[in-house]
Amino acid sequence: MANFKGHALPGSFFLMFGLWWSVKYPLKYSCRKVKKVCFFGSKVGFQRVEVIEGAVKAIFALIGMLAEQFVPDGPHLRLYDQEEKQWSHLMNWQHSTMYFFYGISGVVDIITHTTKAVPVAMDRLMLAIAVFVEGFLFYYHVHGRQELDMHIHVLLLFAVFGGALCIFLEVFFRGNIILELFRSSLCILQGSWFWQVGEDPEVLIHASFLKTFAALF
Repeated sequence: MANFKGHALPGSFFLMFGLWWSVKYPLKYSCRKVKKVCFFGSKVGFQRVEVIEGAVKAIFALIGMLAEQFVPDGPHLRLYDQEEKQWSHLMNWQHSTMYFFYGISGVVDIITHTTKAVPVAMDRLMLAIAVFVEGFLFYYHVHGRQELDMHIHVLLLFAVFGGALCIFLEVFFRGNIILELFRSSLCILQGSWFWQVGEDPEVLIHASFLKTFAALF
């Protein structure tokens, strides 16, 4: 959905998770360092938190897919228009694909932390794949747009692919507080990007943190 509501939904998703991770991982690190036993600091407590987090992620993804498909001008689960002989609402389908992979990531989180059917690192790997998919979709999302709109979307790719690489490294270096906080920061950056570009693209290009990117690249 190329409007404010369509950008605010994923923006809220990324902001919520980014802010939550910025609290969760320092708390987890502190509990591990001082060896205190509390509900959130215990292994079982954090497993429950991971399961809840996966469920919230899957619910958000489902809401996003339904919103993209069943808005008044949406595709309503129709990929090809037989009357017009052309693909139907490909932008909505791109957004639905992004939400779908995040939904799979949420389901994998639940499976990983409630059963022993898959390795523990699978949750990070699936999240990395979901973020990679988001990056690739946005890379091909800018074709045919105006120059300013293209530039703004390209700037987002630095945060997306940076986050994907960071999460992939977590597969091998799980529990690394630096990687976890870097991932949190990039997630917050994505969320703020969605909110600002949904309101006014001209505002986003003048944001201080993106001015730095524009000067470098």
